[in-house]
Amino acid sequence: MAFNFPIDLRRARILVSNDDGIEAHGLKLLVKLARSLSDDVWVCAPEQEQSGASHSLTIHRPLRIRKLDTRRYAVDGTPTDCVLLAVNGLMHERRPDLMFSGVNAGGNMGEDVIYSGTVAAALEATLLGVPAIAFSQHSDEGGKFWWPTATAYMPRVVRRLVRHGWPSNTLINVNFPDRPPRKVKGIHVTSQGRRKIGDNLVERRDPRGRPYYWIGPMRDEQRTRRGTDVKAVVEGYVSVTPVFFDLTSRRVLARLRKAFH
Repeated sequence: MAFNFPIDLRRARILVSNDDGIEAHGLKLLVKLARSLSDDVWVCAPEQEQSGASHSLTIHRPLRIRKLDTRRYAVDGTPTDCVLLAVNGLMHERRPDLMFSGVNAGGNMGEDVIYSGTVAAALEATLLGVPAIAFSQHSDEGGKFWWPTATAYMPRVVRRLVRHGWPSNTLINVNFPDRPPRKVKGIHVTSQGRRKIGDNLVERRDPRGRPYYWIGPMRDEQRTRRGTDVKAVVEGYVSVTPVFFDLTSRRVLARLRKAFH
């Protein structure tokens, strides 16, 4: 299903979701932005935080939807569940023209896109034929976020994206840098860098002497590689990355076809 661009935001039906949960501050910012662009905004987000849920789907138990207000719903499931239920259920009479995910409390760069529930929500919308943008606010300190930066730059990023468009098999992943708006250097279109989590496991002992583990801090491998999302955000730019989810390695495909000929 091809996307139809440009999108007239004033007439657009917009779906908003996230992975930090229905009460997350970043979601409230994103809903406020969406409502400044359109009068037809729907919200469907997880009841609880689902960070790291990736593109998981709940199939072994029923899902419950709780209506909180007009066009505002909470689901006791994953970000993927929320988008699927919204597009094919709550909004089935008229599907959304555009989907926003976030704003995530923390960057989603490099390999984060594989683990991220924020990106997964945008991916589910993409797979359902709805153009989607994932937004994340990076923080080097972990607990302090420059939310005004996301607020300041989201509208201009959205307007430019929906005017120019992108292919139907692609979502857009946007990361805001960890600095106030006046210190942001601009907007860079980037490729996906390398930013791996999980190599550093921290072992502790509970009061009974049994071991437990924390998955350790992030390792940024490409903080200095020009053109990547990691490099751009670290240097103070908003990064805009087109993410293509055909995971086939074209380079290896031809070689393997020869090997199995």
